[in-house]
Amino acid sequence: MIRVLIADDHGIVRSGLRMLIDRQLDMEVVAEADDGVTALESTQAHRPDVAVLDVSMPRMTGLQAAREIRSHVPGTRVLLLSMHDDERYFLEGLASGASGYVLKRAADTDLIGAVREVAGGRTFLSSDGQRDLRDEWLEGGRAEPDDPLTPRELEVVKLIAEAHTNRQIAETLKLSEKTVESHRANVLSKLEMRDRVELVRYAIRRGLVEP
Repeated sequence: MIRVLIADDHGIVRSGLRMLIDRQLDMEVVAEADDGVTALESTQAHRPDVAVLDVSMPRMTGLQAAREIRSHVPGTRVLLLSMHDDERYFLEGLASGASGYVLKRAADTDLIGAVREVAGGRTFLSSDGQRDLRDEWLEGGRAEPDDPLTPRELEVVKLIAEAHTNRQIAETLKLSEKTVESHRANVLSKLEMRDRVELVRYAIRRGLVEP
């Protein structure tokens, strides 16, 4: 039996995905999550075979959660689900350790096969274009997506853009408030920005939050 976790911040999407998966005799949904932080915590608690993560979620994106899950729960394979047919998201998915990338518009036809492929230790990509990009990336023809910020700094930027306080960010990321303040200062310095407004614009351009 393939044990699956579903993470998406839209309840109706989670219900639809659960319905698809629950129809399968060889699969079961063991947990749901409505943001990236909860997805990570639920994965650590339930140890599913496959975590299906929406790319765009509050508190921690699917890409960020994928990286954390691969680090803390290596036995769980990650399948990203996205409305973005965008090279940047796909390449970042590979870089974060995801094993598959399914477009939401193709979920009704691709999701089940993708879960089986990923659970079996293989990779799944929705389109020929994505497969070509994967091959180029694996052959070293494409570098990991460029960004001046570290993964942790990107997590901090996302939470700042979502209007969380330093204390809330510290609690979410399990850091001290002093460390959060240090990350914030480093980010502003690296990006040559002055305030939160500019960080929000950056986070939107970077795909960390939705406009």
